[in-house]
Amino acid sequence: MEYPARIRRSALLIASMSSFLTPFMGSSINVAAPLIQYEFSIDTVTLSWVATAYLLAAAMFLVPLGKIADIHGRKRIFKYGILIDTIASLLCAASISAPLLISFRFLQGFGDAMIFGTSIAILIVVYPFAQRGKVLGISTASTYIGLSVGPFFGGILAQNFGWRSIFVFIIVLDLIIMVALFSLLKGEWIGVKGEKLDSIGSVVYLFALLGVIFGFTLLPSPLALGLMGAGGIALLVFIIQESRTKFPVLDMSFFRHNVVFAFSNLAALINYSATFAVSLLMSLYLEAPVRGFSPEYAGLILVSQPVMMAVFSPLAGWISDRIEPRIVSSAGMAVTACGLYLLSFVGANTDLSYIIASLMFLGLGFAFFSSPNTNAVMSSVKRKYYGVASATLGTMRLVGQSLSLGIAIMFFALIIGTVLPNGPSYPALLIESMKLLFVTFAALCFIGIFASLARGRVRGKSPAQRGAPTKEANR
Repeated sequence: MEYPARIRRSALLIASMSSFLTPFMGSSINVAAPLIQYEFSIDTVTLSWVATAYLLAAAMFLVPLGKIADIHGRKRIFKYGILIDTIASLLCAASISAPLLISFRFLQGFGDAMIFGTSIAILIVVYPFAQRGKVLGISTASTYIGLSVGPFFGGILAQNFGWRSIFVFIIVLDLIIMVALFSLLKGEWIGVKGEKLDSIGSVVYLFALLGVIFGFTLLPSPLALGLMGAGGIALLVFIIQESRTKFPVLDMSFFRHNVVFAFSNLAALINYSATFAVSLLMSLYLEAPVRGFSPEYAGLILVSQPVMMAVFSPLAGWISDRIEPRIVSSAGMAVTACGLYLLSFVGANTDLSYIIASLMFLGLGFAFFSSPNTNAVMSSVKRKYYGVASATLGTMRLVGQSLSLGIAIMFFALIIGTVLPNGPSYPALLIESMKLLFVTFAALCFIGIFASLARGRVRGKSPAQRGAPTKEANR
């Protein structure tokens, strides 16, 4: 079906605004993290949960909500997501303790799962295959513009009006998106009419991710091993359940028979596991008590990474329309690994030019990985599965981000422990943690290069082959 240009432009505008929203919020909160830590007098491990709770909720609910959106309407679920995000942002701004803030961030993650699982799916439906890489590049660029503006503008807000003002600004953005949604984007998109939600599979899936991710953040405690084991068992039960049910919440044939889909998602999981904690680590490093820069100045330094992402993502998407996406994204993964390794040499008095250059190199690598990888995932499934494919890729991103913070939390717990930022040993312990983390992340990203290269080709296939989750489609 050929959609009118007005509908295509409206979908691109709303998808781009929503792509801007969440990374802006995340990068802003990272810059404001030291202020939150100071106000509530919490250690670094507890502070990490302000971000982890949000990511955990989003990862848990994204696939089930993506399926619900495919059944009941993607625009409808997107609308509910914006509404919940608005309410949660208001509650976050009014939080009077760290436990309350962490709880409301979990609610915010639930609402944003509705946004993640629908906006890209709508965008992919209304644009023809030949333009997919371009519009994904624009949407991805919006993500990186949010990441670019977030540290600097979030730093200005936090420094002059307090960290709560960031959530107030998010409410304003939510209201703008809501107005655009109702006034510009007409119609509804339902991917699988007549299907039912696999409630049992959805519940098992929630507990599986909760056990694995939450348990991972508690390593190396014995409780962590128990939770991860229980989560692993639940994940096995989920796979069996989905293989037998008539209407699975996640079709396992995507992973069994669709090589491009499986390895592209694995590459995304590895890449986000290796990169997401960078902004939090650098925020803690640049501000007091380590380097002592203001949130505004620290944000200005951190902008160097996402600016490169925003500038080069459209180019990477355009290239992936002409060259196999796995070639482009694998090269991006390799550059990312080098950027992470460069950051492992950052010390107490490292020149800012070295830090900025390393962050720019990292941003360049991520730009050439992300949009081509998304193009490969969405080009490997049929149109009717766009919602689930988008939600699955989003889940890999969110699980990877959660694992990235989980790795950071584990190193913080082992090296920093309960030492507060006003402790005399805190700066040296933080830098030691950072060095080990960046080496670990670089090694993880290096492994990801091979996962990225292992996927099959997308270019040159017929429309039927591009979408079928069957063994024949990938031969």
